[in-house]
Amino acid sequence: MPELDRRALFGGAALAAGAVLASGAKAQGIKTPFSVPDTLIPIVGSDQQFPVRRIYCIGRNYAAHAREMGSDPSREPPFFFQKPTDAIQNVPIGTVAEHPYPPLTQNYHYEVELVAALKSGGRNIPQDKALDHVFGYALGLDMTRRDLQRAMGDQKKPWEIGKSFDRSAPIGPIHPVDRVGHLGKGRISLAVNGAIKQDATLSHMIWSVAEQISKLSEANELFPGDIIYSGTPENVGPVVVGDTILCKLEGLPDLSIRIV
Repeated sequence: MPELDRRALFGGAALAAGAVLASGAKAQGIKTPFSVPDTLIPIVGSDQQFPVRRIYCIGRNYAAHAREMGSDPSREPPFFFQKPTDAIQNVPIGTVAEHPYPPLTQNYHYEVELVAALKSGGRNIPQDKALDHVFGYALGLDMTRRDLQRAMGDQKKPWEIGKSFDRSAPIGPIHPVDRVGHLGKGRISLAVNGAIKQDATLSHMIWSVAEQISKLSEANELFPGDIIYSGTPENVGPVVVGDTILCKLEGLPDLSIRIV
């Protein structure tokens, strides 16, 4: 590649790395053998959509959930894992989206979570500046093939197969901060077929959204388009075909899916 083209493609590291590769290639006029669709989430009150770069998830971020998973929340530092961007399943407000029961599992679990969407990033972000990078918030589900996750853990193998699969990240639209403010104390809950299963408040999180952003940026440089699933309360459990999940978070519209 000529040096001028290389500078055009790779210059401006933050901008280039933060862009979706397929969109970046198109913007540069680069020809590719096939196209890869962008992953986008609707933005409330706008005709724009939020481009997803990476999906980060924090594990065991509510003390009671950490205990039910066999961990000690008083001593465990935060840890993160990722889902592929095509795990996103957009769920429009006021709908009950059909969510396919995935293959290979006999123990399919729900986990309701607040999601933070970033408009900017960096490395080693100070905690007191972390929320400046948040574009908005959404309500999401971290669906989990629990039997596969546990089996891989027992074998001391990566448990990606339990977390990172098709449509494993249902999500509602993103609500910009200038519309809803920063969410940090409201009630979050999940019901299955009308029966409450998870019920807590965001203040029960061990690591706040600001702390998550700060800690995560120590390990990975964060960029616009990154989203962070911020952990789930206790009482995760299984669903089967025909079940309807209803998620609620104070300050945001409900999110609902039906397992098909």
